[in-house]
Amino acid sequence: MAPLSSPRKNTPKRLRLRKSLRSLIEFGGGDQIDQSQFQSTTRKLYDGPAGAVLYLASKLSLHDPLVGRIIKTRRFDVTEFRSILDIGSGAGQILGHLLRETHPDARLVACDLSHQMLKRARVRMDSPRPNYLSADMTNLPFQDESFDCVTCGWVLEYVADPRHGLTEIHRVLQPGGSLFLLATEDKFSGMLNSRTWKCRTYNRIELKQAFEESGLPWKEQHWFTPIHQFLKLGGIIVEATKPLEPTDAQS
Repeated sequence: MAPLSSPRKNTPKRLRLRKSLRSLIEFGGGDQIDQSQFQSTTRKLYDGPAGAVLYLASKLSLHDPLVGRIIKTRRFDVTEFRSILDIGSGAGQILGHLLRETHPDARLVACDLSHQMLKRARVRMDSPRPNYLSADMTNLPFQDESFDCVTCGWVLEYVADPRHGLTEIHRVLQPGGSLFLLATEDKFSGMLNSRTWKCRTYNRIELKQAFEESGLPWKEQHWFTPIHQFLKLGGIIVEATKPLEPTDAQS
C-alpha cells in the first residue's frame, strides 16, 4: 500500500493551465446539464454499443487485471467483509474479482444505473451469488448501515456533485465499514477518457475534501503499480473508512 501523501502543490499558473486544458478536451456535459439529464445521457450511453464494448475495453486497458491484482494481493482485503455493495458493476471490473476473493458466504449486491449493463454482467459472471439491482448511486434503495463494504469503480464521474453520491455511500455503510473507489483524475489521459466516455474528471485535492465533508476520510491511496505511482498515472484509487463516531462534518 502506498502511504497517504500530499499531492504536488497546485500553483495558480498550473491551475489556470489545467482549467484551459479541461475546457478544450474534457467532456463538459456534467457541468452544463442537470443531474437528471446527465443520468439519462449516461444510461443511453451504457445501454448502447459503448456499454457492450466496455468489458473488452477494461481488459485491453489493463484496468480489469490491475484492479484484480489490488484485490488478490489484499492491498484492499475483501476477505473480512460479509456484506458488499458494488456500485456501477455492469462491466464486472470489480464484481468478478469479488466473486473470486470474498468469503463464499459473503452477500454481494451489484447495482448499476443501466438495466442493459446488469443483464450483461449477469451473463458474464455466470454465478447465482450476486443480487442484481438497477439503482442510482445518489438515491440507493437500501436501509442505513446495510453493508460493511462498498466498492465503486469509475461511477462517481457521472454525478454532478460528488457529495451527493458519497453521502449515500456513507449512509449505507456500517460504522467502521470500508469504501474502495476508483475515479478518473483531471490529468491529460483522464481528460481524453472523459471525452470518450462522456463523464467528468476529479481533482485529487478537491475530491479528498468532498470525501471528508461526506464523513469518509481517506485511509489509503492505492496505485496500480510502482510505475503508476512514480508517474502519477492510473487515476484516483482510494480506500476510505466510515468512522465509528460521527465526524465534525456529519454532526
